[in-house]
Amino acid sequence: MPKDNSIKSVLIIGSGPIVIGQACEFDYSGSQASRSLREEGIEVTLINSNPATIMTDKVVADNVYLLPLEPNSIIEILQKHKIDAVLPTMGGQTGLNLAMKCEEMGIWEEFGVRMIGVDTTAIAITEDREQFRELMGKIDVPMAPQKTAKSFLEGKEIAQEFGFPLCIRASYTLGGAGASIVYDPKEFDSLLERGLQLSPIHEVMIDKAMMGWKEFELELLRDANDNVVIVCSIENFDPMGIHTGDSITVAPAMTLSDTTFQKMRDMAIKMMRSIGNFAGGCNVQFAVSPDANEDIIAIEINPRVSRSSALASKATGYPIAKIASKLALGYRLDELKNQITKTTSAMFEPTLDYVIVKIPRWNFNKFPGTDRRLGLQMKSVGEVMGIGRSFQEALQKACQSLEINRNGLGADGKELTNQQEILYSLENASWNRLFHIYDAIKLGIPFKTIQEKTKIDLWFLKQIEELIELERKVEKHHLDTIPKELLFEAKQKGYADRQIAHLLKCLESEVHKKRDELGINRVYKLVDTCAGEFEAQTPYYYSTFEYENESVVSTKKKIVVLGSGPNRIGQGIEFDYSCVHGVLAAKECGYETIMINCNPETVSTDFDTADKLYFEPVFWEHIYDIIQHEKPVGVIVQLGGQTALKLAEKLNRYGIPIIGTSFEALDLAEDRGRFSKLLEENDILFPKYGVVESAEQALELSQDLGFPLLVRPSYVLGGQKMKIVINEEELEQHVVDIIGEMGANHILLDHFIGGAIECEADAICDGEDVYIIGIMQHIEPAGIHSGDSYAVLPPYNLGDLVMTQIEEITKKVAKALKTVGLINIQYAVKDDKVYVIEANPRASRTVPFIAKAYDEPYVNYATKVMLGEKKVKDFNFNPRKEGYAVKIPVFSYEKFPDVKKELGPEMKSTGEGIRFIKDLRDPFFMKIYAERNMHLSK
Repeated sequence: MPKDNSIKSVLIIGSGPIVIGQACEFDYSGSQASRSLREEGIEVTLINSNPATIMTDKVVADNVYLLPLEPNSIIEILQKHKIDAVLPTMGGQTGLNLAMKCEEMGIWEEFGVRMIGVDTTAIAITEDREQFRELMGKIDVPMAPQKTAKSFLEGKEIAQEFGFPLCIRASYTLGGAGASIVYDPKEFDSLLERGLQLSPIHEVMIDKAMMGWKEFELELLRDANDNVVIVCSIENFDPMGIHTGDSITVAPAMTLSDTTFQKMRDMAIKMMRSIGNFAGGCNVQFAVSPDANEDIIAIEINPRVSRSSALASKATGYPIAKIASKLALGYRLDELKNQITKTTSAMFEPTLDYVIVKIPRWNFNKFPGTDRRLGLQMKSVGEVMGIGRSFQEALQKACQSLEINRNGLGADGKELTNQQEILYSLENASWNRLFHIYDAIKLGIPFKTIQEKTKIDLWFLKQIEELIELERKVEKHHLDTIPKELLFEAKQKGYADRQIAHLLKCLESEVHKKRDELGINRVYKLVDTCAGEFEAQTPYYYSTFEYENESVVSTKKKIVVLGSGPNRIGQGIEFDYSCVHGVLAAKECGYETIMINCNPETVSTDFDTADKLYFEPVFWEHIYDIIQHEKPVGVIVQLGGQTALKLAEKLNRYGIPIIGTSFEALDLAEDRGRFSKLLEENDILFPKYGVVESAEQALELSQDLGFPLLVRPSYVLGGQKMKIVINEEELEQHVVDIIGEMGANHILLDHFIGGAIECEADAICDGEDVYIIGIMQHIEPAGIHSGDSYAVLPPYNLGDLVMTQIEEITKKVAKALKTVGLINIQYAVKDDKVYVIEANPRASRTVPFIAKAYDEPYVNYATKVMLGEKKVKDFNFNPRKEGYAVKIPVFSYEKFPDVKKELGPEMKSTGEGIRFIKDLRDPFFMKIYAERNMHLSK
C-alpha cells in the first residue's frame, strides 16, 4: 500500500516536561518522527510544553507550539492550521492521554482530524486492565491471576482471594506510578488507597506477584498490510518485581531458549493484532518461569513508542520512531529502506553480532531519607548503554559510563566487605546491587545464597564470576611480567586501563603505554543491523579489542563534541539540546562532526545527527583513543555540562586543543579564590567567602564570615550537597557529610545574603565583544536553586539601575575570563547592589529556555564563535520581544512520598515547562508569585 496522499499535515503531541518515567527518550522519538514526516513533504505541527528539547526547536518542525498539553491548546492550534491527522504515539503516556481526552470531547471529529499510528480502541484496551485481561483470555495468552478494583472494598476482597505477595498497578499512569509489591498485609490498605488515588479513573489491577520470574520485552512494528517485524528482544537482568525502567537490561536476550523465544514472538504478534487494527510501534512485556519449562505469561502491551523503543533503536540501529511514523502514513514495511544499510528493506529484522547493556542512573542523594529500594514504581532519572562484543565487555563499559566514581565493575578498591551489608543489599535491590553481587561472589558467598536472594539468572552470575577469576590472574603479575594474551583478554572483557592499573599496582598511563607497545589497540565496529551481512552506510560505531577496524578516517577537518552522559537532576536534556546544536553549527561551517556519548535516550546519539557517532562512555580512556584515531582539530567541552568539563583538564594536559573558552579560564571560574580576586580587580561585588578542607577549618572561618552560610563542594552540578546553615552545629555536620560522601574536596563557604533577589544572565562572547542573550529574574528570593525556581524572562521588577549593573558586570566578567562561547552568571541583588554568586563559562541549563523564548538559535551562534568562524558582531540578533516567558520547574516527588517537599540550594526538579504571558497581570503569574513567596515548598 503506498503512502496515503490525503494526509498533507500532521500534528505531533509531545510528552511535556521531563519527569521520572517519561524522560528525553520521547524527545528523541518525536524529533525522529517529525523529520521522517517532513521527508515525505508533510507539514508538521508540534505541541509540547518542554523548552529544553530539540523536539520543540524550529529546525525539527514547521510549526512549534510551546503550550500546555491540554485540550484548549489543541483547539487553538486546530483553529490556526488545517491539520489532517494527529500522531499521538510519540509523546508517551502524556501524549496518549491528551489524544484520548480530545477524542472523548469530540475535538478530532469537529475539526476533521484522523488519529494515525494507533486507534482509541487499542489505547482503551491496553490501559483498562480488566478489558486487557479479558481479551488475553479470549486469545489464549496466559496472564498472572489478576482482578480489577475500582474501590477500596473490592481491593480488600481480591487480596483475601489471592493471598500475598500481591502487585498493585494503577491504571492510566506512567513510570509505574501507584504500583507496588505488597508482602505484608499491614501495608496493603495504604498502598491500595494510594494506587486508587493516583489512577485518573480510580482503578487498580491487583495480581498475584510472580516473584523470581524472568522479565523480557519485545519491540514490534506492524504495517497496514498486517506485516510484523520484531525489532529487538530485551532481557531484564533483574527479575520480576523491579520496574523495567529501574532494571539493568540486556539485548539481545541472553538466557532464553530459541523455542521459548519463538513462542514469545508468536504471542507478541497475536497480542498486537488482537488489540486493534493500526500501523505503528508496539512494546510487549512478558514473564518467563525460571525453570526448564520456561512458561510464558503476558504482563502488558503498549501500543505506542515506549521508553524502551529508544533503547531498542540505539541497540539495533533500527530507527523505530522514524519507521513507525512512515507506517502511520500507509507505507508497507517492504516499501521502506533500512536506514543503516540503505539497500535492504525495513522488513529485515535486525541481527546483532554484539551485546548491549543498559544500566539506569539514580539520584537518591537528592532525596535524603527516602526508601532506596527498587520495586514496581520507577525511580531512576536516566540511563546509560554500553556496547561490546560480549556481555562482559558491554557490562564494564556501561558501568564506566555511569559517572558514580567507579572505574567499572570491580578492580577499583571500592568493594564492600561487610557480609551482612552485602546480604541485605542482595535481598533489597537498590542502585548499587550490581556492585554488591560482584562483592558477594568475590567474598565467597555461595551462588545458591546469591541466587535465592536476588532471583537473578545463574548465567549472569557466572559471567560476573568469570570477571573475578580473570582479575585474580592479572593480580599475580606486574606491569613488566603480564603476558600479552592476558592483557588482551582483560581489554576484550571491557576492563579499563585504570582498573588494570589498580590490579597491577601501577599508573593508568603506564598500562596505556604498555598495550600500545604490545599492539593491543582499540578498534571500532559498525552498528549495522545485519551482523555484517550487508554494508552499512551510516557511521555509527562502538569500540572493542580485535584486529579489524571498520572506522575509516577521512582527510576532512574534524571537531569532536563531548556529550553529557546519563541524565540526572542538575544535568539533563538541556545539555543534549546544546550538543545537537553544536554539531549542526559545526556542520554548517564545513567540519566533519564527531559525537561521543553513552545516553540511549538522546537526539545526540541518533545515528544521523553527527557525521560520526561513537557510542562510548564519556570516560577518559575511550575519548583519548577516539581522538588518537580521528585526530580532530579540537574538542568542544562547554556544551556537555559538568561531564564534559571535568575532562578539560586532561585534554589540556595531553595537548589536545579545547575549542572556545580555554581550560585556564574554565578552571579559574571554578577556583573560588582566583575568581574572587578577578572580581576584586574589576571592582565587582561578591559575598564574603572562604575555602576549607575540614570541619575545624570551617568552624574557624565561620567566625569571620558570620552566619547564615552557604556551604557547597567545588566542581559539582545541580547544587549537589549545597546547603544553607545557620549555626556551628549545622556547619560541622554538613562539612563532615560532604567529606564522607565526596572524599577530599575543596569546600566553599559563602556568607549568605538573606532576602536578596536572585537573577542570572547568559551571554555570548568572542573574547572582545559580548552579547547578552537574556537576563532572568527568579520569583523566589535567593536560597532556592536556580533550577528549582520559577523564573521570568525578561526581569519583571529589577529597575534600570540594577539592570545596568547586571549588563556591565556580565560584559566585564565575560571579557576578564577571556570567554569564547557561552557564559552564565548568577547574581544576588539587595538594596540595589548587585553581587556575583558564580560564573560558568559554558552552556547553562537556561540557554534552551532563552532560545525558545526569544526564537533565536543561540547555541548555533555560540558554536560558530567558538570555532572562530564568526564574531559576535557578525550576527543579526533579532529576538522576539513580546510579553514574558515563565520557566516552570517540574518535580517528581510522587516517586518519593516519604521525602519532605522542601526547596533549598540543592536542585531537586527533574524538568521544566514554559508559559508565555502578555503582562504581569496574567492570573497564572499572579498565582505563582503569591504562592512561591508565601511558602517555599512544592
